[in-house]
Order: sequence, then C-alpha cells, then structure tokens
Amino acid sequence: MQDKKTDNAITRRKFIKSGATAGGILALVSARIGGQIQGERQGKKVNMKTQNKQEFWKNGARLCITVSMQFEAGGQPISGAAGFIPDPIEPGFPDLPTNTFFEYGIREGIPRMLNLFDKHDIKVTSFIVGEAADKSPDTVREIFRRGHECAAHGKRWDWQYKLPREEEKAWIQSSVESVRRIIGQRPVGYDCYWMRGSPRTLELLQELGFTYHNNDLSRDEPFIQDINGKPFVAVPYTIHLNDIASYEFKNFSPQAYEQQLKDEFDQLYEEGAKQRRMMVVSLHDRYGHASRVRVLDRFLAYAKSHKDVWFARKDEIAKYALSTPDITPKVVREAAEVSGLPGNSNQKKGEKS
Repeated sequence: MQDKKTDNAITRRKFIKSGATAGGILALVSARIGGQIQGERQGKKVNMKTQNKQEFWKNGARLCITVSMQFEAGGQPISGAAGFIPDPIEPGFPDLPTNTFFEYGIREGIPRMLNLFDKHDIKVTSFIVGEAADKSPDTVREIFRRGHECAAHGKRWDWQYKLPREEEKAWIQSSVESVRRIIGQRPVGYDCYWMRGSPRTLELLQELGFTYHNNDLSRDEPFIQDINGKPFVAVPYTIHLNDIASYEFKNFSPQAYEQQLKDEFDQLYEEGAKQRRMMVVSLHDRYGHASRVRVLDRFLAYAKSHKDVWFARKDEIAKYALSTPDITPKVVREAAEVSGLPGNSNQKKGEKS
C-alpha cells in the first residue's frame, strides 16, 4: 500500500511542476464560467448545470396542458344551429336531426369524456352555456362533483357582441346565475360564443368579478392586462387543437388529429425548458364520439409518460399567473375599437352603445 504522505508529496510536486497556482486555477474557472455566460447571451449551447432553473409553472413543471370541455347541448336554437348538415333548414322549422346531434353530448359525449379524465386523473375546465345548464343540471353537478371547473359560456349558444352594454352585462350575469344555482359556486372564467365578444366584454367581466377569459389566440402562455385599472388574465384558447374545427376540415382523420396533438406537445415541451409554455386542447360535448375519445386516451398517455407536465384547470392557471407577475407577460393594448384586439373600450361607462 502506498504511503499516504508520499502520495500527497507527489501530488504537490506534480501540481507545482505543472506551473499551476491557486490564482491560475481561479482564473481558469472564471474564464470558463464567463465563457458560458457569454455563450448564453450569444445563443450558444450552455452547460445548464451552472444556471439556476427558472420555475415557469407550479412545482417546477416544464409544460402546462389545459383541456376545455365545452358544454353547449341545450343552449342552441331549436332551428338554425350549425351542425353536420350542410344545407340550412328553412326558417320556422325545427331542425330535428341537428338537435339530436347536440343531445349526443349530454347522453354520450360528456359521460365518456369524464370517464377518460378520471382514468388519467386530470382535471379540466368546462365552459357551460347558461341555458344548457338550466336544461341539464345533473350533468353540471356531475362535472363539478368530479373536480372539474365550471366556467361560463354565455346565456345561450349565440352572439353577444351585438348587444348594448347593459344587455350584454345581463347576458353574462345570466350565465353566472345558471351555474351558481346548480353548484352553489360562481364561475371565475368566461368564454364567448366562438370567442366573439364586444369591445366592452372584458370590462364587463372585470366588473362582474371574473378572474380570466379565454377569448384570445395570441400566445402560448397566459398574460395579464389592466382592465378597468385592475389586473385581468387571458388564458388563451385554441382553434387548431379544437375538435369542432379540426374534425370538420375535409379529409381530416382521428389519426391526423392524434399526430397533431403529439407534434404540438413535442415542440412546446422542447421550448418549455427555456420559457413558459402552455398547450391548450379544446373539446366539445357533441364530439365526444368513441373513436375520438380513443385518440385522446392515447395522447394523454403519451403526454403523461413525460416528466414535469402539469395538467391544470384554467382557474388554476389564472391564479398562478397572477401570483407570478415577474414572469407573466403584461400586455398593453390600445382600445379594442382601435387595436381590434380584446382589451379596454373607448366607450365610457354609462354611455349608450
């Protein structure tokens, strides 16, 4: 066995002989760290072990996935609702088959999707049309009982942007009351019919006590705007990962949708190492068919096979965005009538529209 003292002496001699000094070592280390920092600034590959990891999401998650389940069945007009039949029905006649298409959402689509969410132990946000809730309160209770968020989706499945200010306010409040009567809890999130609100919608939502809206497609992360002088969150929505939009493209198949979901996940998961990223999937009650839910089943299993993925309700995302103002973008826009984007209105409170 080699003598420890001798071994130490040899080590010291080698160190001295090599010409290394404490100052030289420190200079070398400093140069390397400086080079890494400089390399990061120049966009070069950096040894990330030397960097402090930024927590973009709760518990350090790398990517947030949020799922919407739109509950619209029963809120559609008895005649004239968009459906699977290309030719519009003549005015004054009830569209019987289209209404059965919506009814599928209550009888089959929502129960099937709720079971899928239970299987994967994830919670979602259900945007509920007021009149749909009034007609199917047991379905609303079941969504709430299983731990999902019940958000508002307007009084009925129709446009609100045409309404004068006070009528629009009453329209929104009506959807709040429909949900609150059933579950004893008021919604904090809002979604317009096809996202089309008026220039006043965000101001009205702020006045009525909402925390967030999702009528925005402009980012892959939540952001904050000052509405009526107070912070209000946008949790962006999706069209390209929206089942009602995707499946209605000609020749678009469940397999193509599954690949689109995986590609979206892979890209955002990669980006999520360096910035806050959010993936949004939008589902509709009447599109909860067996083959499509099977696609979602495979995608959810794929996403959950990756580390650091947070499946979140939109109210959770809004709350977290407000609690992290240092990394949540704050967006300043001109009045909605000028910018053409959701925000504050030029119209003064109390002024007739």
